[in-house]
Amino acid sequence: MRDGPAREGGSVEQREDLKRRFRLPGSGRSSAMFTVIPAIDLKDGKCVRLRQGRADDVTVYSADPVETARSWVREGAQWLHVVDLDGAFQGQPVHTDVVGRIAGAVPIPIELGGGLRTDDHLRAAIDAGVSRVILGTRAVREPDTLARLASEFGEALAVGIDARGGQVQVRGWVETTDCAATGLAATVSGAGVSTLIYTDTARDGMMGGPNVVSLEAVCRAARCDVIASGGITSARDIGALAALGRSNLVGAIVGKALYEQNVSLAALQSAAAPPDSSGDR
Repeated sequence: MRDGPAREGGSVEQREDLKRRFRLPGSGRSSAMFTVIPAIDLKDGKCVRLRQGRADDVTVYSADPVETARSWVREGAQWLHVVDLDGAFQGQPVHTDVVGRIAGAVPIPIELGGGLRTDDHLRAAIDAGVSRVILGTRAVREPDTLARLASEFGEALAVGIDARGGQVQVRGWVETTDCAATGLAATVSGAGVSTLIYTDTARDGMMGGPNVVSLEAVCRAARCDVIASGGITSARDIGALAALGRSNLVGAIVGKALYEQNVSLAALQSAAAPPDSSGDR
């Protein structure tokens, strides 16, 4: 039984092993290092981007997500953000095999979101080589489980807050709830989750810059680390995030701007470097 006493929260040894394995950059640290994270969105086995998360507005960038992951490593990526879009829409993981091949092909950690609705889904993703698993819909539907999951998975657990107009969206962004993003951010950090990923879905894929006002509000509401997503297009956008001066804003996920070659990963990383950095990251 998945929820039986022997599995509830895992053993102390299992929890401590997870915490040792996943002392991860972007979890429970200061913003002295700001990480720019390329996104790999999976749909029908391909690397794609959606405009504002709409499944009917898709651009295919590669039929080989594993090679795409390798290419980001060659360009200097320190993390990869992978989303199982089909999993998000269907409510269960679809691309576990592809994700496992990506994890096995690159020497850097990857985080995964999309369709992770049960404890077994989380464990299967970690067994496949994922370093950080991202809850989305489940964090809204079952907030009372967050403290237990944060205890069991430690820094290998993140929560994704996807919002439009300040209201959280779930089920692959097809359903808008009455839950405020700032309220959920406070709940998530209060439960002990170490990393929150905030996406403004109206900005995602639109190449118009991030929603810094909403992002700052989420950073203020949360005591945990925050990673920004949605609309980040240029080095200037990275500068705008830095200008917020929020110590818990530790990274940014970038997708379409990189795939459309509007900006290079190196340029974004350079913009993210501390002012006194020599450029050696």
